[in-house]
Amino acid sequence: MEDKLKNLAVQVKKQLQQVATLDQLNQLRVQYLGKKGELTAILRGMGNLLAEERPKIGTLANEIRSELENLINERTKTLKTVAKELQIARETIDVTLPGKSFLIGNKHPLTKIQQEIETVFLGLGFNIAEGPEIESDYYNFEALNLPKDHPARDMQDTFFINTEVLLRTHTSPVQVRTMEKTAPSLPVKIICPGKVYRRDDDATHSPMFTQIEGLAIDQQITFSDLKGILSIFARQIFGEKTKTRFRPSYFPFTEPSAEVDISCVMCKSAGCRVCSHTGWLEILGAGMVHPKVLAMSGYNPEEVSGFAFGMGIERIAMLKYGIDDLRLFYDNDLRFLAQF
Repeated sequence: MEDKLKNLAVQVKKQLQQVATLDQLNQLRVQYLGKKGELTAILRGMGNLLAEERPKIGTLANEIRSELENLINERTKTLKTVAKELQIARETIDVTLPGKSFLIGNKHPLTKIQQEIETVFLGLGFNIAEGPEIESDYYNFEALNLPKDHPARDMQDTFFINTEVLLRTHTSPVQVRTMEKTAPSLPVKIICPGKVYRRDDDATHSPMFTQIEGLAIDQQITFSDLKGILSIFARQIFGEKTKTRFRPSYFPFTEPSAEVDISCVMCKSAGCRVCSHTGWLEILGAGMVHPKVLAMSGYNPEEVSGFAFGMGIERIAMLKYGIDDLRLFYDNDLRFLAQF
């Protein structure tokens, strides 16, 4: 038995030199020093020894166990140190290597244009007003001089939830709500950005699009004030050399009304396919607030006047960036959006 114990010690020491991982070392510990290990198996035979031999074998077994445990513990420390050094070597940053680039998001082109437009009008003394996208028939139509069965409603065919509730077709209801809250206080100068809805869907129209409308009410406001404001806006957005043109038009909530054109940003008024060889591009509608709209909102049209205008943000973005299909704004194609 003494020879078996000494041979076991030699065998374990030899294998310890070959152990390369902590897992292998743990397996070695269990194999030789575990409850069912080889050392325990040898000691089970002590019952066959003479009484005077047992103390000597027991002492030897304890010495061998202690020696092997110490050797295993030292080997454990060594392997842990090696593992830590390898980990540090793998995680060390080489500052001479080129840096890793990360994909950074950017603003949607419609958001960029909206913020540019807002910045222009905020600089002109306007405030931003917002309102609900689900509107009543009264605020969307009737309070804007569009009574039921008025033929002009056909131009703004929209989505009705019921006969009196609908998805707004423009942000003009925000103007009405603002006038009701502020009347008869003066002045009123607001822009109303937001989503609107109409039953349109083609390369230049969408069932949902974004709009910015503006409203100014005060004493002695004239059409020349409207022309001056919109001319400044056009030059700020499309360039200082941009010219504006006002053509007579019709809107139920303004009188007189006008369509506003700018000199073609593609051909610089020389004439091209985009402007149908006219040199002009339509960008928005505008006019003086109709006296009925002022009266229904609590203002006296004999004492105050005002102007209003409205534009589609998609239309402005398409002209500024040279985009020929409005639907690209909503396709979420990163190849398109990454250009902005």
